[in-house]
Amino acid sequence: MMKIIRLFLNTFYMKKIILTVLVTVVISIVNSQEMGNRAYRSQILFSSSNIDVSAPMNSDVYVSVKGMANVKAESYLAIFNVSQVGKSAEEVNQLMESRIQESNAQIKSKEGVEVFVDMVSFVPVYELELEKKVFSKKTYSEVPAGFELKKNIHIRYKNQALLNEIIQILAKNEIYDLVSVDYFSSQLETIKKELMTKAKTLALEKMKNNEALTGATFEAKEKDMMDGYKIVYPVEQYKSYAAFSSTSLNLNKNATVNQANKSTTQYYQPIIDKEFDFVINPLVMEPVIQVMYEVIVIVRREEKVVPPKKEFVFITPSGETKVLDLK
Repeated sequence: MMKIIRLFLNTFYMKKIILTVLVTVVISIVNSQEMGNRAYRSQILFSSSNIDVSAPMNSDVYVSVKGMANVKAESYLAIFNVSQVGKSAEEVNQLMESRIQESNAQIKSKEGVEVFVDMVSFVPVYELELEKKVFSKKTYSEVPAGFELKKNIHIRYKNQALLNEIIQILAKNEIYDLVSVDYFSSQLETIKKELMTKAKTLALEKMKNNEALTGATFEAKEKDMMDGYKIVYPVEQYKSYAAFSSTSLNLNKNATVNQANKSTTQYYQPIIDKEFDFVINPLVMEPVIQVMYEVIVIVRREEKVVPPKKEFVFITPSGETKVLDLK
């Protein structure tokens, strides 16, 4: 009877352990899904790319304020590369111009769009030709086979949604190479002033709080200040990862495994605002220009020493003294 009871208890506890393990695994899978597929990266590191104004090692008291502004771009510049080859210079130029002109005519019809074509290179193309010679080995020589022409199309537009239409127009003329997309804003100087004004107000509040907590007065103390800006554009903040999971099977040593190509994904990762005292326009729905500002106010421990006023005294021949007015 005791053996039956022990067997029952062992079976009960074993089922309980297995159930606990299964629940833990399910919870782990659900949490991973909520993190997104970027969790498949071997190690997720959010580098400290924030602005960092260093303070002197011998500073007594310093107050630091960091601010950031997320600025939406007002205009964009997309650059597409076009390549064309042909047997002669005339043929290359004719084929290139027909492709570019047809595309530009449709793109310029869009509202608020400007187009500029930039020459990149124009070089001859060579191929190898076999020379037959008596009593000698095979010899290959390079001979001109044609020309290669490359140009860049710079397209400036204001409506971000137009990029899809521009890509479709260029693709019809076999132009696929999107080199880059740059972001521009005319409000950066205004944003810098706004950051400076708000940081100054917070720095004064921090100094008052420090005085209230320590009982010290900073008014008569010597002070120094340092500040700095940093601007980060969206092109600098794209990360990549490969999302896949490989099985670990105990295969035969002679087994052949064909590895599949893993897809690499890129995503926009803005600078996280966790290290800032304030953020202007904190909600980021699209890639933005990020402007950062930091100000440090250093308060010296020793009181500011006022140098004594120097006076020059003139002694007359009669022994009288007169203070000279150097002004």
